[in-house]
Amino acid sequence: MNKSFLMGVAGGVFVLSLSGCVRYEELPPGTVRDINDSSSAILELQEVKVPPPIPEEELITEYRVGPGDVLTINVPGLIDTHGNNSEKTQNYQGFRVSSSGRILLPLVGAVDVNGLTIEEIQSLLTKKIKTYIKKPMVTVEIREFKSQPLYLLGKFNKPGLHYMDRPTNVMHGISMGSGLHETANLRSARLLRSEQVQPVDIYNLLYNNDLRQNVQLRSGDTIFVPGNEEQQVFVFGQVDNPGPVQMLNGRLNLLQALSTASVGSGANRSFPYDQERVRIIRSLSPTHGQLMVVDMGKMIDGHAMPMSLMNGDIIYVPTTAAGTWNETISQILPSLQLISGILQPFVQIEYLQDN
Repeated sequence: MNKSFLMGVAGGVFVLSLSGCVRYEELPPGTVRDINDSSSAILELQEVKVPPPIPEEELITEYRVGPGDVLTINVPGLIDTHGNNSEKTQNYQGFRVSSSGRILLPLVGAVDVNGLTIEEIQSLLTKKIKTYIKKPMVTVEIREFKSQPLYLLGKFNKPGLHYMDRPTNVMHGISMGSGLHETANLRSARLLRSEQVQPVDIYNLLYNNDLRQNVQLRSGDTIFVPGNEEQQVFVFGQVDNPGPVQMLNGRLNLLQALSTASVGSGANRSFPYDQERVRIIRSLSPTHGQLMVVDMGKMIDGHAMPMSLMNGDIIYVPTTAAGTWNETISQILPSLQLISGILQPFVQIEYLQDN
């Protein structure tokens, strides 16, 4: 571990005990104190839950063709797909759906097939080809599925761009990436749709069999699963260095985080702050979080153990006049919006989705 970091932490805690309006109770040498569960520095704890995904009224049960898909169409007597020249035959078999959702057929011309199933396309072409053939036998197949991309990013065994070839749910989508790496952080995994995080708890789906989370995916969806390697918390409010604080080996307590962010020192040394009402927003999953009010002074005085932090915790050091949680969120909101892309999905859904 970095020696300068440890010295900084120790020095920071010492600064905490002397600066600003920090309370500090000097203990005589040899003092022994029993600290039990009733000695917790958490003054208030409020559970916040995001409603589970609303079931879609109409689930897609069959693949529908879209721009980019390549169709094989066989109509004996109109399109010869069994000629002697196999290379030419193969070229004639590929009818790519244009960006406008159309295919261009000999004699028939442009046909709009966007959003249609294979059976619907066969029925449509049969009607159009009757002008040229009395009893046409139309066969349509999808040779390439290219209209419904799914982006699997992060700790997948096979991340990258995939294409859905049937109606696909979250669990099936994850399997398209050949499963997850052992370092995957499922509590922070998220489903992104139209640049917004959806209220889907992938951890709860896979480990607790909560099938409400197994929603149907749409074209262009992204499933992002971060790793456990880099973990961090975020400190805002009356500190000199607001922003992310790295967790070394996944460990960090509240006093270490605040000393790293330089609370009550430097430019903010003369500014008041309320050490007895430090606020923490904690994400337990994309749909479950906690709002905590913590008495930091109780830890400094040795009345409570330093509070361990979790990856993604948001810490806010308020001024002396601590307000309500709604007021606290409104004060932090501008800072959260600046770093929204790296925040936990619960915070994005609950506080940033409509802002």
